[in-house]
Amino acid sequence: MRRDILVSEVGPRDGLQSIKSIMPLEAKNAWVSALAASGLREIEVGSFVPAKVLPQLADTAEVVAHALTIPNLTVAVLVPNLRGAEAALRSGAHKLTIPFSASETHSLKNVRRTHAQMFEEVRGIVALLRSQPVERRPLLEGGLSTAFGCTYEGHVPADHVVRLAEQLCDLGCDEIGLADSVGYANPAQIRDLVVRVRAVTGIDRFAGLHLHNTRGLGLANVVAGLEVGVDTFDSSMAGIGGCPFAPGATGNIVTEDLVYMLEAMGLNTGVNLGKLLEAREVLAAAVPNEELYGYVPAAGLPLGSRA
Repeated sequence: MRRDILVSEVGPRDGLQSIKSIMPLEAKNAWVSALAASGLREIEVGSFVPAKVLPQLADTAEVVAHALTIPNLTVAVLVPNLRGAEAALRSGAHKLTIPFSASETHSLKNVRRTHAQMFEEVRGIVALLRSQPVERRPLLEGGLSTAFGCTYEGHVPADHVVRLAEQLCDLGCDEIGLADSVGYANPAQIRDLVVRVRAVTGIDRFAGLHLHNTRGLGLANVVAGLEVGVDTFDSSMAGIGGCPFAPGATGNIVTEDLVYMLEAMGLNTGVNLGKLLEAREVLAAAVPNEELYGYVPAAGLPLGSRA
């Protein structure tokens, strides 16, 4: 049997928050529909943050409403705090991710909160979600950003990341994910930290990896994750995105390249590469002034490859 891998598309959130263009709502909805039509089963469609902070994502509630009409699609959003979680709950999103920076300096830059304050936000969100009927309760992921290094603090000790993962589990997060927010990670580091974090979260509560290709190691780090059993990877169509609050944090791994590599390795993503490239055309038409990345879109699919 082919091993199933979940590719979680984050372009409509992570990608759009980091480019200058503001994609119209109609185009966003068309793009989300095209992404889902390619076979992607989970899409992070936006973030519930104040419009003055990220005007690119001001219409997240409307995008969620559209995405919820697509059958068999897990609709995910980012929430930086309790207020964002309240808005996400009203929207009906299936999954919420709260970004918890392992680097406290990055946390202050990104969400303007210390670790102690972020723990309070998590407590509030968990209480809010647990007050809901089980059938209306979205999944909560604690996303440990800058888990492999930080452009402000440099080295982030692995022991520190493991402790944070354990604390977030204890507070009630359903899952814990690891993010290489600034592209510092290498394959050896990926293997080591994944194993150590899963030892405290358990395999069932490990959400997966969010990787950047800032220094060209994105897909190598995916392979390292595969080697230690990771089966969920975030990626962004055309590689757009990065953290706007971390200098030099460009370059999410490219969804098109990731899917091609996984399928070429004999793994099953459930994604049709031909339809994925069609979704890229929707994106390109909507943001014509933005630079799009990817080796597979530039070179084309090899003769005989599955599409």
